[in-house]
Amino acid sequence: MDWFKNWFGSHYYKILYQNRDEFEAQEFVENLLNYLQPRLGCSMLDIACGEGRFAKQLAEHGFDVTGIDISIESIDTALTFESDNLHFFTQDMRFPFYINYFDYAFNFFTSFGYFAHDRDHLLAAKSFAASLKVNGILVIDYLNFDYVLANLVPEETIERDGCTFNIKRKLERKHIIKEISFTDAENKLRNYTETLAAFTLSDFIKMFKLTDMSLISTFGDYKLVPYHPVDSPRLIMVFKKKYA
Repeated sequence: MDWFKNWFGSHYYKILYQNRDEFEAQEFVENLLNYLQPRLGCSMLDIACGEGRFAKQLAEHGFDVTGIDISIESIDTALTFESDNLHFFTQDMRFPFYINYFDYAFNFFTSFGYFAHDRDHLLAAKSFAASLKVNGILVIDYLNFDYVLANLVPEETIERDGCTFNIKRKLERKHIIKEISFTDAENKLRNYTETLAAFTLSDFIKMFKLTDMSLISTFGDYKLVPYHPVDSPRLIMVFKKKYA
């Protein structure tokens, strides 16, 4: 099942992840822009944009930004930020959107690898590539699987806004599984499961080679230090489209 459709738009998703480092995330985007040096007014696509916080940040730099997300609830919130150079649409990343249109595309903060079957991941990769012009740039920010596996916490309990989240993590069939259970304000037991493909750098290179995109750079964290297969917490990849 497409677990992310219900979970990402859930009120409880926001509660659980409310402690994310917003400053670090915003600094990451600034570091990327300094590295990429995009021209003023160029077109950008934020894939799996959520409620639009980073699409909004990009638009504030003067770029023409479009954000897409499968969550209707998230896009409803994002639409409140729309402007002449900031646009939002409900869209499944597996399906084409504005073919050969964007100069840059971004997939921030492990917003890939959600699907149960590799064919769906390939569909998404092809859609990413199709959205770009020739020589367009795609940035994918993913977790570093080897680092995550070495630091995996099998079980933990997190308290947030009166909710006690019981979380279990495991590796199963080349996917990292996170099982989340809690009792809501109405004393109703709720369960969600996050599933993330355990892709490595070589997996991404093979996948995007099928879309006529080549890897040009890798980084290992949000400060854009060089990527190390074991020690880096993130796997940040920059791809370039070769053909239309």
